[in-house]
Amino acid sequence: MGKTVRNNVYLILFCCIIGAVAGGVIWAFLKIMSLGIHFLWEWLPANYSIPCYTLLVCTVGGVLIGCFRRRFGDYPEELDAVMAKVKAEKTFDYSNMLVLLLSALFPLLLGSSIGPEAGLTGVIVGLCYWIGDNLSFARQNAKEYSQVGVAVTLGVLFRSPLFGVFAVEEENKDKEIITLPATLKVFLYGLAAAAGTGCYMLLSDIFGAGLGALPSFPEMEPELWDYLMLVVYILLGCVLAKFYFLTHLAAEKVLTGLPVILKETVGGACLGAMGMLMPVLMFSGEDAMGELAADCEMYAPLILAAIAFLKVLLTNVCIQSGLKGGHFFPIIFAGVCLGYSAGAMVFGYSGGHMVFAAATVTASLLGGIMKKPLAVTVLLFLCFPVKLFLWIFLAAAAGSMFCSKLTGLLLPA
Repeated sequence: MGKTVRNNVYLILFCCIIGAVAGGVIWAFLKIMSLGIHFLWEWLPANYSIPCYTLLVCTVGGVLIGCFRRRFGDYPEELDAVMAKVKAEKTFDYSNMLVLLLSALFPLLLGSSIGPEAGLTGVIVGLCYWIGDNLSFARQNAKEYSQVGVAVTLGVLFRSPLFGVFAVEEENKDKEIITLPATLKVFLYGLAAAAGTGCYMLLSDIFGAGLGALPSFPEMEPELWDYLMLVVYILLGCVLAKFYFLTHLAAEKVLTGLPVILKETVGGACLGAMGMLMPVLMFSGEDAMGELAADCEMYAPLILAAIAFLKVLLTNVCIQSGLKGGHFFPIIFAGVCLGYSAGAMVFGYSGGHMVFAAATVTASLLGGIMKKPLAVTVLLFLCFPVKLFLWIFLAAAAGSMFCSKLTGLLLPA
């Protein structure tokens, strides 16, 4: 009994430490990213007049990223790949932490249409296994640490600790990875999330944050017409989800066969060209989403719909060309754009109707892609009104179910 209690104390202590370290690493990464983006995309263009600046920077950046990947390997690994490797190999290579960090940072500085969660997840998971390999009493719980690390990373990045918990738990459903009792798991997740969020917020308050949070959409009271449009909004989310999968396969087919360096150069050129045409398509999208929530009349409804589909296309082009990272932030932005477009077409620029449309379209879209309705619900819970909680969950569940059934019709087996 004494040994069991001692092991649990160690487990709890190290989950707190992992959470705090993860929060610090995420803050430092995002702060460096913010400073680099400010220098590359604000200071330089303001002080030097360079023709076709966006196209030039993205293309040259693509070449440099290609050279880096050719020298050090195909990094960063996407979130699903990291978790799959942990499941299959029961470990994770942590010998290349600096490479992981730099490979995650470079595409973000370039304005790639991605989020930071992919590279950061690999770093935190690697750190957890380093602890397990170097501290004997932590070795037996290395798997648990890695799962806690993933949950904390996602929770801190999206300012939603519950999102990290549900994303990991729904991923592990029917694939028992963590063998700890359920109550202890929840307790560990909570401690780690609190430590990670607290450390991140403390550093952000002292030194400034590096990444804006998802915007908070205004409160609204759903009306009868909103409920009647719910099925339409869910179907629109499913359509955009299928477009995501189709463009993912198309980009993979076209770009995978290209040699390293050329592939990244093509990706950079596409990013630069689309960025010159429509700058809102660049970067992860949370800042643009905040501007859209504050002034929804800045774009015509058809333009918003075009932005939604082009954002999904560009995200897949970036990921498949090697300018890769996470897809959550840009996909949420695309869903909000399509929802605002649908709401504006039917009701005009009426804030309440458009918020309901954005929430349900985005929930259906994420549900169709992630197949994790609970994780989608808690992710969107912090930015959409509380009154929409039930409708967000229903849209996410419906999107997950409909997209699964339609996959066989639209995609090869």
